[in-house]
Amino acid sequence: MIIIQSVLLLVAFLVELGALAAFGYWGFHIDKGILVKIVAGIGAPLAVAILWGLFIAPKASIPVTPPLRAALQIIVFTLAAAALYTAGQKQPAAVFLVIAWVDWALVLALKL
Repeated sequence: MIIIQSVLLLVAFLVELGALAAFGYWGFHIDKGILVKIVAGIGAPLAVAILWGLFIAPKASIPVTPPLRAALQIIVFTLAAAALYTAGQKQPAAVFLVIAWVDWALVLALKL
């Protein structure tokens, strides 16, 4: 069981990194000028990372209730998939969303 838990936590970490990458990809691929692309490509993942550190991380600066934490996680993952989708990466968006939701549900169910 410890191996399964470790794998689920590793996948959760990779999904979190993938969400940041998705927001960055979206930012650099919006149909605006180069300055806007740079600001969005760096700013969007930075804003999500700050939000994550403040409210969602295990050692969050401002801890929230477990239901709110779970809701924020699923919102971030869903928005990351939406960002990929709007950037033209439809299949990767779908794959990311399925992996993120399944792993999120298993981590939540096993209380990891």
